[in-house]
Amino acid sequence: MRARLNTTQRSLVATAITIVFILLVLPLVLIVSLAFSQGFAAFWHAFIDSDMQHAIRLTLLVAIITVPLNLVFGILLAWCVTHYRFKGRQLLMTLIDIPYATSPVVAGLCYLVVYGAESVFGQWLMDHDIQLMFAWPGLVMVTLFVTSPFIARLLIPLMQEQGSDQEQAALTLGANGWQIFYLVTLPKIKWGLLYGVILCNARAIGEFGAVSVVSGAIRGQTLTLSLLVEQLSADHKVVGAFTAALLLASMALITIVVKSILEKSQPQLSR
Repeated sequence: MRARLNTTQRSLVATAITIVFILLVLPLVLIVSLAFSQGFAAFWHAFIDSDMQHAIRLTLLVAIITVPLNLVFGILLAWCVTHYRFKGRQLLMTLIDIPYATSPVVAGLCYLVVYGAESVFGQWLMDHDIQLMFAWPGLVMVTLFVTSPFIARLLIPLMQEQGSDQEQAALTLGANGWQIFYLVTLPKIKWGLLYGVILCNARAIGEFGAVSVVSGAIRGQTLTLSLLVEQLSADHKVVGAFTAALLLASMALITIVVKSILEKSQPQLSR
């Protein structure tokens, strides 16, 4: 039987629930209510707008490219710094944290300075008909920079805690590198990897600061959903702005639901 909560414990639980409601639930309720404030017809009109549809496709494109690349990068980086000792290892681990410490706006500005038309390299790109800034490749580049630490920083302490004894044993028994990773390492880190992918995906979908600098804010070309929210809000198009915001929130919620389903399907692995 569960022990009954005393007065202090009940107060703490009530406070936690209140904070969660104010900070998480209430904003979502307000987003939904404002998106449908002028009826479903207005919401649907905003949803099927060409700028909205392009922003949806561009947001998904950036996430679809960014998350798998960060998945591979995070696994390789975590494997290197936890399984090998080499000169520069500590420096490499420090460099991982640069996107955490750098303002996304500053990061976007740095990419604009390096790859923009005003730089020597940017001019070379223009001469060869390659456009990175003010186009979707630039959005992918800055999003990769901003989200690059998420998976690696979750996996590194996890791999360090688990050690490499099982991998060494598998190597002794004749397993090759891929077999060791797929059959030994991956089952141990799969849930940490899943959380990292969720965080990376959420940040990639909702990134604003860095992409706002390199996008040029061109409607129908370089506006992601987060940028479209800001632009529609500035134009006082409430339904359109909150429709885009609702789509962003829905993408994040879908990711969380998928994670929960995967955990429930294999509960023994989530313990």
